[in-house]
Amino acid sequence: MKKLLVIIFVFSIQFISAQDQESARAKRFFDKTYYSESIILYQKLADEKPSQEIIANLADSYFYTNDLVKAQRYYRLLIKNYSNNLDREYYFRYAQTLKATGSYDDANAVLKEYYSKSTDSADIKNFEKDLKTLENVTAIGKRFDIKNLAINTPNSEFGAVEYKENLVFTGVDLKPGLFDKKFKWDNAAYLNLVTIPLNKINAEKPIVRYFAQELKTGMHESNAIFTKDGKTMYFTRNNSKNGKKKKNDKKISNLQIFKAELVNGKWRNITSLPFNSPNYSVEHPALSPDEKVLYFASDMPGSVGSFDIYSVNVNKGAFDTPKNLGPEINTAKREQFPFASADNKLYFSSDGHLGYGSLDVFVSEINGNVYSKPVNIGLPLNSNLDDFAFNIDSDTKEGFFASNREGGKGSDDIYQFKEIKDLIVEDCKQFIAGIITDVDTKLALENATVILQDSENKTLNTITTLADGKFSFTVPCEASYKISAFKEKYTNESRTLTLDKTRDKINDGSLALKSVEAIKQEEKEQAEKRRKQEIIIEEENKKKEILAALELKEKEKKDKEAAIVAAEVKKNEKVKEILAKEKDVVKDKDRLIIKTDPIYFDYNMWYIRKESKVVLGRVVELMKKYPGMVIEIGSHTDSRGNAKFNENLSQKRASSTRDFIIQSGIDPKRVTAKGYGESVPIVKCKTDDACSEEEHELNRRSEFVIKNL
Repeated sequence: MKKLLVIIFVFSIQFISAQDQESARAKRFFDKTYYSESIILYQKLADEKPSQEIIANLADSYFYTNDLVKAQRYYRLLIKNYSNNLDREYYFRYAQTLKATGSYDDANAVLKEYYSKSTDSADIKNFEKDLKTLENVTAIGKRFDIKNLAINTPNSEFGAVEYKENLVFTGVDLKPGLFDKKFKWDNAAYLNLVTIPLNKINAEKPIVRYFAQELKTGMHESNAIFTKDGKTMYFTRNNSKNGKKKKNDKKISNLQIFKAELVNGKWRNITSLPFNSPNYSVEHPALSPDEKVLYFASDMPGSVGSFDIYSVNVNKGAFDTPKNLGPEINTAKREQFPFASADNKLYFSSDGHLGYGSLDVFVSEINGNVYSKPVNIGLPLNSNLDDFAFNIDSDTKEGFFASNREGGKGSDDIYQFKEIKDLIVEDCKQFIAGIITDVDTKLALENATVILQDSENKTLNTITTLADGKFSFTVPCEASYKISAFKEKYTNESRTLTLDKTRDKINDGSLALKSVEAIKQEEKEQAEKRRKQEIIIEEENKKKEILAALELKEKEKKDKEAAIVAAEVKKNEKVKEILAKEKDVVKDKDRLIIKTDPIYFDYNMWYIRKESKVVLGRVVELMKKYPGMVIEIGSHTDSRGNAKFNENLSQKRASSTRDFIIQSGIDPKRVTAKGYGESVPIVKCKTDDACSEEEHELNRRSEFVIKNL
């Protein structure tokens, strides 16, 4: 058992030792910039036992070999798991990989974090300004027509320049041998200077040849430029002597600029420029139009970033001390591939200035020794990947550049272009325009004052309208503005407009003012209208009142008639009831009377005799039995005697009878007395003697007529 444990322990030590060895080996490859070799080892280590260093170096290896999709994956993993102690440079590279896949919003968010980690507080502010500038460049739209040349292959081609009737550019070995060396940075073949006639660059099967066999070595040769007379050239090559590569103490063969002269049709006198060094790279030469200044890129001591643009004065073949173009041009990142145009503009590629991704081409105006702030030259020449080796003919606006963008034929392709739109960088602007009119007549108003204010009511501009009433303001996008209009003897009007980010949009700010005189006239008309309306309403109300009164009267009439009918019905029912119950109550034609024995009075007298009281007692008894009964006592005489006398006598007898009934406990309101005299006889006597005594006695009577029940 102990033996087994010892074996396991020894195996474990051997395994760990092997893993450490692999890691050290990968690190050596990485430090030598043999990234194609380091990727193989780091990928295995990342799968088995990842660490911050392994993930970081694997991400960088993919980044420097331009496999940005895989680099993005490992930068994301690195930032997610090791962000606490992570160098901010990884955020920058991660942002470049995001741009390479079109994730610009995410990339800008990462760049914002990158700049916020800077010790210089101005960096984040400058980044936000540059974002705005790039947005303005993008808004210009398509500035170039570009064309991928037929000379491109799956290999790398770049650095195209015109030389006499030919195009000279950088490409790989045309017919590489099986055992030829490869560049261990990205495992690609070494670069050479090649050429093709200009009229063949888009031929169906272009034939490319070496530019000059005398310049070809087993090292990189690239980026050739020529003096105007065509007798001197500058180009980039690995550090070498007598055609053999030389390395520094770190085993690195840096790039240098060489000069060659055309002698009897051959390029001779190949010399390394005096400011070259084995300890840093000097590359990408470019001449000023007067050929008195040589521009180049280098990472020599004193550089701001990994590569900076430098200039050096050329005086009869001698070179002054190189000068760094300074922080206006150079950043903490890469600035390479300078080109000075005939119209005093410096073009170069950079990934430190804000662009669309990786290397973008920028331009700066040259004014003596002063360089303006570089501006991204825009779309579609710049892309989300590397765009570099730019040159342009200032007269024809045509030129060449290289890019490894999607849709090409190889890792780097040469593109021909023509500039079709000027680089005019403007902040987003819109227009607020309109007409000031009379709201009633619709006519334009002259001499109206129109004021433009911002969201804080600060006055930005004032315009007085002409005869056409028109006005127009130019304003920045994405803001709110207030438009106010004034004119003497008119009302004031205003409106607020909130603008979006659509460039050159025209927003309608028209306003209509109302004349004070028109307002007065309208008020007068309104008052008259109200007065007429009030009269109409008053008349209508009167009509309604009359109609209501008529309706009420009609209703009351109907109600009264209905009540009468109801009362009559009730009365008839009561009459039937009483007639059925009371034998002393009888119907006499249309009258209801209490039938009693005759009531006698002494001659010419009206007091109630004793025997009559008994008769009246029956009447009182009925009235008490029926409390709602109302009666009329009607007293009648015969026709003998004076009619007036008879009327007075009958009234006295009726009243005497009423008094007796009231005294018997009946409410006076229930009893009325009426003396009819001789006016209502039962038997009509033509003369007093014409009727018998019995007939006169019938006429002398007292009747108790029931008026109401």
